[in-house]
Amino acid sequence: MSILPESIDRYRKFFGLLIKYWNSDLLNYSTSQALGESQESLNNDFENSPEKLVSDLQKMGPVYIKLGQLLSTRPDLLPNSHLEALCELQDDVAPIPYEEIHQIFEQEVGTRISKAFTNFEEKPLASASIGQVHKATLHSGLTVAVKIQRPGIRQKFVSDLDTLREVATWAHKNSKEARKYNVQDVVEELEFTLLNELDYKAEKQNLIVLSKTLSEFKHLVVPTPISDYCTSKVLTMEYLEGKKVTLINPLRRIEQNLSPLVDELVRGYLKQIIIVGNAHADPHPGNIHITPDHKLAIMDLGMVAQFPEKLREQFMELILALSENNSEQVVSVLLALSTYDLEKAPINTFRKEITRIILENSTSSAKELQTGRLIIQMNRIAAHNDIKLPVELNMLAKILLNLDQIIAVLSPNYNLNATIKSYMNEIMQSKMIDDLKPGNLLHLALETKRLAEKMPERVNAILDKVANNRLEVKVNAIDEARFTDAFQKVANRITLGIIIASMIIGAALLIQIDTSWTIMGYPALAIILFLVAALIGFYVIYQIVVKDDNFKK
Repeated sequence: MSILPESIDRYRKFFGLLIKYWNSDLLNYSTSQALGESQESLNNDFENSPEKLVSDLQKMGPVYIKLGQLLSTRPDLLPNSHLEALCELQDDVAPIPYEEIHQIFEQEVGTRISKAFTNFEEKPLASASIGQVHKATLHSGLTVAVKIQRPGIRQKFVSDLDTLREVATWAHKNSKEARKYNVQDVVEELEFTLLNELDYKAEKQNLIVLSKTLSEFKHLVVPTPISDYCTSKVLTMEYLEGKKVTLINPLRRIEQNLSPLVDELVRGYLKQIIIVGNAHADPHPGNIHITPDHKLAIMDLGMVAQFPEKLREQFMELILALSENNSEQVVSVLLALSTYDLEKAPINTFRKEITRIILENSTSSAKELQTGRLIIQMNRIAAHNDIKLPVELNMLAKILLNLDQIIAVLSPNYNLNATIKSYMNEIMQSKMIDDLKPGNLLHLALETKRLAEKMPERVNAILDKVANNRLEVKVNAIDEARFTDAFQKVANRITLGIIIASMIIGAALLIQIDTSWTIMGYPALAIILFLVAALIGFYVIYQIVVKDDNFKK
């Protein structure tokens, strides 16, 4: 791993952070989590507090802020207190001078700001690590928000990512803990997320897709991009006036019924996750604004999670099972989602622990239910039991955890489970109708046609093997030898039982007959039969109690 002169500062910052946390109880906790060792006693008492970790990452720069946000989806590594702090990790940096904003816009768009807008406010609405947003007015009179990327930010991100990638590669080769952490996967996911966020063309497309997805929900709005003034470093979109949901006046919440807004928000995100498979991955309270006309505006589409179709169906089953507190179904779906070694993973322990937290959840009131937090807890249990769940489930948990926070602000008594059940039923009905559409029926017809075409060839092959005595059928069944031995043992014991019974009955009949050959005044033959029957009986009892393994168990 070579260190170039221009990279010294990057490595200095990284190793400075590493040294600070090297012998900390937080790192010890994370290491024990990665190696499957329980450290719950440290969960709420750490030398480096969640706030301190957040502060340190903010000082490190934008890449490490994004790394912290990514780690907020790793309940298998960090305690709950730190996860919650990292979920709210935001960057707030000094604004770019207006002169630079003016220059970047002209270079990217190819026109002067004065020609593109009748008004462009020099003071930014917001300033973050990747870019900052200015309010402006088009010649048409439409008010827009113009997001402009910071100069040189891409190069800085790539440099920091190179540092992390090199360190992760070295750690993966030399550290068992690092391999258990899957640090390379974490860095690769971070790189993918950041490079997408740096491409404003991708964000523009995300706005268009989400707007189409949520078109049926009248209380949800997404800014419309202005294509003429959009490039990879400039994003111009409709300005939506409003305030963060966390800043809503408590009186407004009392005077107005905000449940319809929450209802559409939940349904909108369920549609993104389950039906479309393309979901806004960062719906924290700062990205959801409430507008003066009683709507919820979804902002900042730089981070989007994608869910494959098979995963979407399994997520639907999981969310529905959670809403019904069906622990058996929850465990079944989680095991179907996961990868694990059947010989090493304690499945029964995993099943018991999941069932326990589902039962605990079932006694909670509607306002206390937090689906996102519950999934994070289940992810932690899976990690403890050497069961690896997909990264997409972490993203789902983070989305739902953020939604839980918004719901708690807008409508604390909202019954989330009722909405989930209702909407899932609608989704199922819609899927059944879709399956009957001509396109799906045509696909089924084509599959049937292919089966019919291949059938004669396959039947001929089977018949040919039968005719030449080459047909083999492999069946994984019971152990025949063991089954035969067990059957023989049962038969022998039954036979001995019959013999013993016959001897006892014979002895009972003979004892009534007078004879000159006696033992202790009783007919000798009868006494002998009794003694032999007793000996055989005791032998059978000995075999059952002492020798039979099944009896011991």
